[in-house]
Amino acid sequence: MVRATEPADGRKPRASHIEAVDMRYVTQMMEQLQQGYIKSVAATAGLAVEIVPVDVYGYDVRLIRPPSDPLDEESAVLAQLKCTTRIVPDQSREYFSYQFTKRQYFDHLVKPRKYPKAILVVMTAPPRQAEWTEVTHDGLWTRRSCFWVSLEGVHVDPLVKKPTVHIPTKNRVDAQSLSEILDKVDRGEPLND
Repeated sequence: MVRATEPADGRKPRASHIEAVDMRYVTQMMEQLQQGYIKSVAATAGLAVEIVPVDVYGYDVRLIRPPSDPLDEESAVLAQLKCTTRIVPDQSREYFSYQFTKRQYFDHLVKPRKYPKAILVVMTAPPRQAEWTEVTHDGLWTRRSCFWVSLEGVHVDPLVKKPTVHIPTKNRVDAQSLSEILDKVDRGEPLND
């Protein structure tokens, strides 16, 4: 079950603790990191990724799966991408908490949608930018992971300006999970079950 809550302790967020290559551009680099992760995983699943160029509706990418029959319709899901260096999910726990910085980001994800459905993708990254990736002879390694959740229909008090949501640790973003999400979309099933 997905829940949204108020911040547990009521404290303000801490000052930036990121050790960046250049603090002026760290937010853009975080966006680039998560887009690269999503594009890589989507390519493995056989999906196309469209970057949404204008953030009017709160979505950053659209994931599209071509139909198996050329006469059928493609499947798609919208995703809002968030990246945080403050969370290290504990896989022994059922979920971790993520707090939105603005209410509008949450509101875009909770409204009922017919099609396409929408998900939140939260990437956790080390606070030291130089550790985000590692290249070896065996490949490119991205430190930490992305996790997804559908917030459709979740309610939180309208007075809460920065809602906190629970992200299931079992919902890691990989090729299989993206395929399963689009399978549910094709069958008309809710994503948050």
